[in-house]
Amino acid sequence: MSFQDIFKNSFLDSAASLSVFDMSITMLMSFLVGMFIYQVYKKSYQSVVYTKSFNLSLVMMSMITSLVIMAVTSNVVLSLGMVGALSIVRFRAAIKDPMDIVFMFWSIAGGIVVGAGFYFLAAIGSLCIGVIIYVMNLNISNVTPYLLMVNFSNPDTEEKIMDKLTATADKFNVKSKAVMKDSIELVIELRIKKEELVLVNAINDFDSVTHAMLVSSTEYSK
Repeated sequence: MSFQDIFKNSFLDSAASLSVFDMSITMLMSFLVGMFIYQVYKKSYQSVVYTKSFNLSLVMMSMITSLVIMAVTSNVVLSLGMVGALSIVRFRAAIKDPMDIVFMFWSIAGGIVVGAGFYFLAAIGSLCIGVIIYVMNLNISNVTPYLLMVNFSNPDTEEKIMDKLTATADKFNVKSKAVMKDSIELVIELRIKKEELVLVNAINDFDSVTHAMLVSSTEYSK
């Protein structure tokens, strides 16, 4: 028997090394890891619009990656074919939040580790990452970003508005200022707690203020 025959036979033997029990455990574990990522993403999301379909794709991404890794580790010839096939795949979807990239890599990494059979590493690693993300989001969980739009006619009122924001808001930033012949319009981004929403009522009571509106810049549809 030549070296080439031994090489081929070893590949064929390794292709049948996966049992139904091993495949079931791997897929179940990848599903659990994906669901943990799903819950962490749902609870820690801080951007503008929450997309449930993207969150569900994280679960499926973890399971599909585990499936691919199981096939790759069972047959080297198949792994070479998958490398060539997957190299032509291109994703065109725009990633709006940098944290979405983190969750995508987390889901893929979890699927790779589970597919390779390192279940304990996948569980401990995912738990540590989830705890870190949760702790880092604790300090902004009760402070919501808003946009304050104020229209007034007296230029001296602007100083009163700024003093009020300095005393009430945690952070604020003037996004735009439009000056017209008979009025001035300010658009201010600020972070305040829910109990401080009376701020807009106080600003509306200022002299020469004709319009004051507070709009939340974060929408949730979880």
